[in-house]
Amino acid sequence: MPKDTVHIGLLSDTHGHWDDRITHHLSGCDEIWHAGDVGSLAVLDAMQQLGAHVRVVFGNIDDHQMRSETAETLHWEVQGLRFCMTHIGGRPGRYAKGIRSLLNANRPDVFICGHSHLLKIQSDPSFGGLYMNPGAAGLHGFHKKRTLIKFSVTGGQLEQMHVVELGNRTKKAPNQE
Repeated sequence: MPKDTVHIGLLSDTHGHWDDRITHHLSGCDEIWHAGDVGSLAVLDAMQQLGAHVRVVFGNIDDHQMRSETAETLHWEVQGLRFCMTHIGGRPGRYAKGIRSLLNANRPDVFICGHSHLLKIQSDPSFGGLYMNPGAAGLHGFHKKRTLIKFSVTGGQLEQMHVVELGNRTKKAPNQE
């Protein structure tokens, strides 16, 4: 029997980094989605150890081993909502090559990507859905804040969406909490 509410944690661009802050915020999620640049199988293992259903796409920094364990693009449904996730997607008005045709062909309710390290959630009337980029949860890149997104799907509707700030991006791993 399907759950009435599905709690989801969405992150991207960990670049091989996982810490107790990420574990804390994703614990209790029914599903964990990673929009690429995972960076190591250890991060994939850490997600799986939380007991949630894990959906992952590979990114441009992910090696052949990670690519053999994950997909370039995923399409799925949660309570009738259609999702599409890939790593390099661009943004509304400036989608990466091939993304416009992907969106037109699949018409997802929600399109998810990573790569830019720029947190953005925006309605996009060009495909009639919601664009989501969770920013970056890792330590590599130019972003100042490490972020992820948590939300729920209830009765086929997105609810309780909020951004989680994991702290400042630093060259060293943050103290374990």
